[in-house]
Formats: sequence, structure tokens, C-alpha cells
Amino acid sequence: MNFTDNLSKILKKFDELSEKLATGILGDEFVKCSKEYSELEPIVEKINDYNKAFVDLTTTKDLAKEIGLDSDTEQMIYEEIRDIENILPILEREIKIALLPKDEADSKSAIIEVRAGSGGEEAALFAAELFAMYQRYAELKGWRFEILTIADTGIGGYKEASASIKGQNVFSKLKFESGVHRVQRVPETESSGRIHTSAATVAVLPEAEEIDLKIEEKDLRIDTYRASGAGGQHVNTTDSAVRITHLPTGITVAIQDEKSQHKNKAKALKLLRSRVYDAERYKKDQERALSRKDQVGSGDRSERIRTYNFPQGRVSDHRVNLTLYKIEEVLKNGQIDEFVEALIADDEARKLAEVI
Repeated sequence: MNFTDNLSKILKKFDELSEKLATGILGDEFVKCSKEYSELEPIVEKINDYNKAFVDLTTTKDLAKEIGLDSDTEQMIYEEIRDIENILPILEREIKIALLPKDEADSKSAIIEVRAGSGGEEAALFAAELFAMYQRYAELKGWRFEILTIADTGIGGYKEASASIKGQNVFSKLKFESGVHRVQRVPETESSGRIHTSAATVAVLPEAEEIDLKIEEKDLRIDTYRASGAGGQHVNTTDSAVRITHLPTGITVAIQDEKSQHKNKAKALKLLRSRVYDAERYKKDQERALSRKDQVGSGDRSERIRTYNFPQGRVSDHRVNLTLYKIEEVLKNGQIDEFVEALIADDEARKLAEVI
């Protein structure tokens, strides 16, 4: 089926859904038709724009064939033809992108986890900076950033930290941040001025709700223990810390940040559910991508994806070969939109290449 036939099929389907909804159907059928209708509506708008442009092009070309047109009118007509011919491939690409299979997790909120990698205390300091970068980015987007757990080093660094980021389409924006982030700079403790390279790992998970993944109580082992580290006398007097193990997968989450065991358990369950959900998604993605050797946003957290070079003031994303010379704006102020949009565009281009 060619592109035009496919568009006609979509328009016919949309009209059928519209007629069905107009008849007053109820119950599950109404819910199903309404969902399908709302998903097709923005695509149909793009198709109508494309069809109108195509009709306008044909009409304008016919007009250009008329005899006796003065030179100014003729020039205006040919400019209009050129404009329409330029916009048609753009509209076609937008339609094809809209028709690409959707990642069901794209509309979800997300959980982000940052862990210090190689580089000792310098890596822990970098992990803390990355975590703050995502917090600022969330603020710029109007998302709610809720810290789940932080294991700090006591001198400003984080061994690991996690947060829930709630908002519309959070996962679709942040999913390509998963991977190894590398920093190159002279640490404050380095007396000889030698540049060190350190790393931190970022994992972005779609925040799973109970409707997405039901976890049975029988599949959980819940241990409570006394919290350790900063927190005053309280941490030594009650078993407030919680560790939950998902027995079928072996995935374990431990939370001790709150004074309340109940709150720690709720946070641990939220994080556990998202990790198990992400593991299932990753397994399915791997099965689908067996034939692909290279895939942007594959979620491979051993993949080095971005370098933050302080001496040169640059941030480079190695997947899309994009370098920005504004390290302060990116790392300190959370201005990562240029990377986010470039990665989304690159992912769409790859997917289009697979279906065309």
C-alpha cells in the first residue's frame, strides 16, 4: 500500500469512528472508540493539511498554464508553486512520524537514578552535579521533582541518588539520558593541575503504576533494619530503614531517608515497581532489537553517551555528534533541551528509515 492509499484508509477509519460515536454507543465500546478517535484526530488534521496543499499545488499549476498572464502574476504563481512544493515533504514527514509505533511509556512520569562511577570522590561530586542538573531541568519544565533517596559522601558528593519526576511526557524527554556521563576537569584537590576523568551512570525508568504492573505480596521479601549515616540519634533507635526484594527477578531496593518506616516502604515499593517494569521493557526491547547492532537510546547503561569537559567549556553528546560550548548553562542551570530535542529527532529519523 502506497503513502496516499494509507492516508485514505486512515481518513475512512476516522469517519467510521466519528459515525459510531454519533450513534450514542455506550460502555467498553464507547471507551475504545473514543480512545482510537482521539489518537487519530491530530494525525487526520495533518493529513487534511497535506491533502489541501496537494490540491492547491494542482490548482496553481493549472493556473500557471493559462495564456496571457502578465509577468508579475506569473512570477507570483511560480513562487506559490515553489512554496507548496517545499512544504509538502515536510507535511509528509510529520505524518509518517505521527504514524510511527508509539512507546507506551512515553507519556509517563519517570524515576531517575544517578550513581557515581569510576573516579572516587570526584565521581561522587559529579554525580551530585548531574542530579542537581536534572532537578533544575525539571523545574524549567514545570515538573515535580521528588527526591526518593540520597546516599551522600558527607563532603558534597553522592554515591547514588534517585528521584521521581512527575509531569506530562517526562519519560519521552528524559529516556535518552540513560548511560555513562563523563567529566574531565582539574579537581580542587589536585595540586599539580592535572586533568582527571571521572564518570557517573544515569538510569531513567518509566514510573510504573499499579495498573502497569501488579506485584504480588508473595513475591516480596521485606526486611527492616536500623538506618545508618547522617540523621542524628533517631537512626540508631528504630528499625525505620526498609529493604524490599522482588523474589522472581532478584531486584532489591533499600530506602532509609525518611524517619517513618511506612514512608520508606512506600518509596521503596515505587522504585521497585519501576525497576521491575523497566527490566521487563528492556527484555522485550532486546528481543525486538536482536538484529540491530547500534541503537540510540537503547538504554544500555554501560554506554558512554556524553562528556562534560571543563577546560574546553564544552559538553559533547557522542550519539548525535552534538557539542555545545556552554558547560555552565548545561550542568549548572539544567539547560539540556538542545540535547533532548536532537536525540528525539535522531530517534525518529532512525525509526522512519526502518519503515520506509
